[in-house]
Amino acid sequence: MSDFGLQSLPSAFYLAGVFIACFSSFLIAGKRKKIMADYILAAWFLIIGIHLILFLLFFSGSYIKFPYFLGYEVIFPFIHGPMLYLYVLCVTGKAPDKKIWLLHFVPVLIVLVMLFKLLILSPWDRLAIYQSGSSQYKMISSILKYMMILSGIVYIALSFFAVRRYTREITDQFSNTEKINLKWLYYLIAGLALIWIAVMIRNDILIFFIVVLFIVAAAYFGISRVGILNLPVIEVNVNGVEMDNEAVKYQKNSPGEEVIIAVYEKLVYQMEKERLYKDPELNLNHTAELLKVHPNILSQAINSIENKNFYDYINRQRIEEFKRIAVLPENRKYTILSLAFESGFNSKTSFNRNFKKYMNCSPRDFLKSQSIEIEM
Repeated sequence: MSDFGLQSLPSAFYLAGVFIACFSSFLIAGKRKKIMADYILAAWFLIIGIHLILFLLFFSGSYIKFPYFLGYEVIFPFIHGPMLYLYVLCVTGKAPDKKIWLLHFVPVLIVLVMLFKLLILSPWDRLAIYQSGSSQYKMISSILKYMMILSGIVYIALSFFAVRRYTREITDQFSNTEKINLKWLYYLIAGLALIWIAVMIRNDILIFFIVVLFIVAAAYFGISRVGILNLPVIEVNVNGVEMDNEAVKYQKNSPGEEVIIAVYEKLVYQMEKERLYKDPELNLNHTAELLKVHPNILSQAINSIENKNFYDYINRQRIEEFKRIAVLPENRKYTILSLAFESGFNSKTSFNRNFKKYMNCSPRDFLKSQSIEIEM
């Protein structure tokens, strides 16, 4: 009775995983406004669903009566890593060329070549080889095991560094990053890493639970994904000349010192005149559009002259604005937080973090040093 309970619970749980994977695939595919990342996630969930079915046949022992797909389950672990990596690239706006996509699936082709002699056999001949434990296929199985581990390590690392790189790039685009939450992508990467670890230690029940939890989490984040803000590159006229892609590429690499200085002077003038930093949603593209320059050139101007990225430059302006208005007698009736919002910050956390970063003290300590008493 106990054996039956142990066997039926994971099977039922795994069947639920199959249903969730397939249902999520169709649900994402049915979204009205889909991007490339949605298509990849929908395809990946369908692949996971098929893989779970094959794994369930193995776990339950049903492959003995139904050996038609025996051998094909080995291919799927080599697909999940590339799918995760391509999904991360698409979500962060770094989708590679289709030819590059295909290169990531070369290991799958290699696995197919290695298994070719086995896969062309009849299902019952394959079953006989599996049950007899042929030394030839034991060696192939051992090689594939290490290849699978290597694939997992490589693509988890690639995905992690892709998210990390994008996190750094965000500060070159936005003046406030509080609403941009990339933790869920790290969760997906960690989830797939846990699955790989469970596979390596060969714990079937642990694999069941982690896979199903991974599917539920990936489905939730894939459908309700928030926090990734991919702003389109704005094509603008620079000095009355419309720039095409090649011109933009050239300008990005070598805009010239005079151009850099001119752009920076325009930026400083607009900051002093219009106080653009007071807009909590200010971003690089919008600022570049106002200045009638290309975002790449504006970014270079800030980096080369201020030695800061866009995020640090704008928040430094906001700190200076807070210091300016906080000492005015007529503002003593306001709270510190309200003055922070007036300066362009959109959260208490962001304000405190940036203030301590630039002033090496808290806002309250700064005001005390100025003999100013304002409520928080």
